[in-house]
Order: sequence, then C-alpha cells, then structure tokens
Amino acid sequence: MASKISLKVLGGACIVAGTAIGAGMLALPVVTAMGGLIPSSMIYLICYLFSIATGLLFVEICYWMPQNANLVSMTYHLLGPIGRIFAWILYIFLFYSLTVAYVSGGGAFVTMLFQGTIPLWLGDILFSLIFGTIVYMGTVVVDRINFLLVIGLFISFFVFFIMGVRQIKLATLMESSDIVNAMMALPVMFTSFSYQGVIPSLYAYLDRDSKKVRQAILIGAFLPLILYLIWEVLILGIVPLEGLYGLLHAKKEGWTAVQPLKYFLKTSWVVTVGEFFAFCALTTSFLGVTLGLVDFLADSLQIKKEGIKKIFLCLLVYVPSTLIACTYPNIFLIALGYAGGIGCVLLLGLLPICMVWVGRYRKHYTRQATELRGGKMMLGLLLLFIVLELVIEIFQEVQRLVHSL
Repeated sequence: MASKISLKVLGGACIVAGTAIGAGMLALPVVTAMGGLIPSSMIYLICYLFSIATGLLFVEICYWMPQNANLVSMTYHLLGPIGRIFAWILYIFLFYSLTVAYVSGGGAFVTMLFQGTIPLWLGDILFSLIFGTIVYMGTVVVDRINFLLVIGLFISFFVFFIMGVRQIKLATLMESSDIVNAMMALPVMFTSFSYQGVIPSLYAYLDRDSKKVRQAILIGAFLPLILYLIWEVLILGIVPLEGLYGLLHAKKEGWTAVQPLKYFLKTSWVVTVGEFFAFCALTTSFLGVTLGLVDFLADSLQIKKEGIKKIFLCLLVYVPSTLIACTYPNIFLIALGYAGGIGCVLLLGLLPICMVWVGRYRKHYTRQATELRGGKMMLGLLLLFIVLELVIEIFQEVQRLVHSL
C-alpha cells in the first residue's frame, strides 16, 4: 500500500515538474548571462523557494474549497467579484503573453528548418497553423503528440548534455559575476518555476490529501531547479558572453539560448540535437498553454467546443497571438518577461497571498498542519519579494522605452 502511495505522489511530482519545465528554459541562460553562474544560481534558488511557498499557500486554499474548485472560483469565494475579475484578466494576460512568446520562438525554429529561405513572419504563421490544428483536433491528439515530444525532449537533453559537457570552457563559464544583473532575470525565472495553477487538479488527483500534495510539490519543484542549473552550466560554458553571436548579442536579437550554439559548437549534429531539444520544450509548452486557453475561453464565454464554434475559439487564441508575433519579430524574450513579470507574479504570487490572508485572518478558516509556516511575517516577506520583482519589471520597461526613443 505504501508503494502505491509513493508512486502516486511521484506521479504528482511529475505533473508539477512537467508544468514548470517549458519554453522559459530556453530563455534563462540568455537573460542571466550578465549575472553569471554563481549569482544566477542564487536567484534560481530563491525563485524555487518562492514557488514552493506559494504552492503550499494554494494547498491551504484548496483545503478550504469544495471539490473541483478552480482558480477563478477560489478567488471569487475569498476575494469577491472584484477578485474574480482581477483573476480572469490576469489569466488571459498570462496565457496570451505565453502564446505570443511560443509562436515567436516556434516561428524562429520553422525559419531555421527552411535555412532562412522564408521570412520570420511566415515561420510564425506556419508554426501556429500546424500546431494550432493539433489543438483543434482535441485533447486526445494533443496528449499523444505531447507524449512523443516529451520523450524526445528528455532523450535529446541527455544526449546534448553528454556531448556538450565536453566543450565547456571554465573561462567562458566564469566570465561574469554580477548579482544585480542576475536579479534582472527575475521576470523570466518566475515563468520558468510556475506550476501553481495545476495545484487544484493535483489536490483532487491525490485524494485531497494535503500531506501528499506537499510531498509532490517539494519533489516536483526541485526537478526543474536541477535541470535549469545543468542547462545554465552548459550554455554559459559553451557560448561566450560578448562578441558576435555571444549571449549579449542573442539577448539583443531576442534569440533563445540554442540559436547561438551553431556558431560555437564544433560538431554540427550536437547543435541539431540541441535544436531538437529546444523545439520539443517549446512545442510541449505551446500545446499545453493554448489547449488550456481554448478550454478557459470556452468555459468563460459559454461556447461549446464543437464545429464552427470550436474553430472560432481557436481563431480567438491563435490569430491575435500570431499577429503580434509577426508584427514584432524576436519578441520571445520580451513576451516571456511580461508573462513572468506581470502575469505569473500577480496571478500565482500575489493572489494566493491575499486569499490566504483573508482566509486565515478575516474568515478564520480552520488551519491545517501542512500549511506554510511563519504566519503574517512570512506572508509579508513573500509580498515584499513580489514588490521587488514588479519594481524590476517596471525598471526594464522604462529602459526599453528610453532606448526606443
């Protein structure tokens, strides 16, 4: 019996890890490059701890809610109609920002596949059309394609690690060390550690057992941390910070971490493996995010997912996102920054803090043994961290505005 429980918790941990690991990973070495390995690793650890804390807050909220409550209904129950509208707007903002980022990144891969013979905007359209059609075909088809892509992702990452680790240069790896610049990557890191939205489903999957969910969170959120650190070492150790096609050049162009590799790896097939890994990571994220967005719009707008109505829902998801990606080439990093710096931090960071505060100290709901410790002081610290992240995002937006003038 104990082994069955352990296997189910492990399955829950895989859900957490799979939700967190995605296309954001492709941006991490680029946005953290100026920070360097050691300072960036410290920020990774802080984001990991923050994601654990907010995940446990969601467990506490689920404990108070009836079965099958979703994020919007939870917000309505604890924060009222204004809270529900706030959650709805943030959800739409987050998922459209992610969709724009993934269309932009996916379009770049399609363009690379055609060896640059087609423009970026056409690559965006083809990527959106092909994989949007898969989403239109339904959850069963998405599940099968996603399963194959996940297998490809792990195999290609393993092969890339084995071959790429031999080409790491210590001088390149330790080229920079700046904690302030590492902190500038917080918005994208938030996206890369975001899994909290799946907690209500996980709570039901693990039979509303808070202890099991807590274990699944602690294990599942640790896996992305390890994977990101390995990925960070590989890219920062192979691609130099400065110079043509270096990481700073990649950041300026809005590239993923994989695109500069072909200029610095001696073996072309290792580059191909790295590109395949990146494609799998981006496409699995694209399928999951847009499938969830289609379902959310169908539920919110009370539109049945069948026939012409389903086509309308898909157009509602893919047309605006593709137009933005085509209009603003290389928007991948910027869109991910918006998703993490605004969407994730407010929806998956600020809202659970507010909901738990109301539940504990205003409604005086029954508390449980597996809740996040620290009381009001811990909630206050989490809130201060959110303020810091928002300040960083606003600072970066002001910088972009100044540079564009």
